[in-house]
Amino acid sequence: MLSESEINEIKNYCKESRRNIIEMVYSAQSGHIGGSLSSCEILTVLFHKCMNNVLDWKESPDYEKRDRFVLSKGHISPLLYSVMSQIGYINKEELKTFRKLGTRLQGHPTTILPGIEIPTGSLGQGLSFACGIAMSLKLDKNPANVFVLLGDGEIQEGNVWEAFMQGSHRNLNNLVAIIDRNMLQIDGNTENVMALGDISAKLTSFGWNVTEIDGHNIEQIYEAIENAKKSDKPSVIVANTIKGKGVSFMENNPGWHGTAPKEPDYLKAIEELK
Repeated sequence: MLSESEINEIKNYCKESRRNIIEMVYSAQSGHIGGSLSSCEILTVLFHKCMNNVLDWKESPDYEKRDRFVLSKGHISPLLYSVMSQIGYINKEELKTFRKLGTRLQGHPTTILPGIEIPTGSLGQGLSFACGIAMSLKLDKNPANVFVLLGDGEIQEGNVWEAFMQGSHRNLNNLVAIIDRNMLQIDGNTENVMALGDISAKLTSFGWNVTEIDGHNIEQIYEAIENAKKSDKPSVIVANTIKGKGVSFMENNPGWHGTAPKEPDYLKAIEELK
């Protein structure tokens, strides 16, 4: 259970990340805002409170014991970079180089950056990668956990469901999948594009330990992740969120999936996030 001061700390980090996301995408005039904003509390709690991060990367004797993270929805890299800057993987000044020529902060994360386990961005593949990592850790008797964040739009792809079958078949109880269930993808509402229905019921039938939460509730996120780490099954957390969360005119608007704001919208967004 988190203390009141820890919850307030997370809230402040989230507000900082939301400002960073707007600044980065506006500066680059390229990037994905909507899903970055909806996943903000999820990644902030995960990285700040639940994961075993190895900050000095490969130089550390504890490097192999680090928890692994796979950003399956790799287009929300602005959020990932912001959170990584908060815990010390990168310098906050480097955020200004997002999507600029020669930067380490590419539009989708790559392994040139410490803390990135695998390049991602081709949707529907992250859970398969995570299953492979989790299997190898078990073979090595390594106690580390593997976390993977998926978008709800990408789980319309068949590869994801093969990975869900594999996770259960191999009893990968060191694997925690989190689905950002914001109900929107680039073409509109997920249920209109290709209905996902009751995701929790489907994944329970696949043999996973399933928890459904409010993906903006810091306490619920923390408790769900900590409980998942103790499960004797692979776990999935269905986090119900609002796309564009935190900026009123971006909330629940699929038009902000991958659109960079022009100056008037940029100024309005930054004003709301003060």
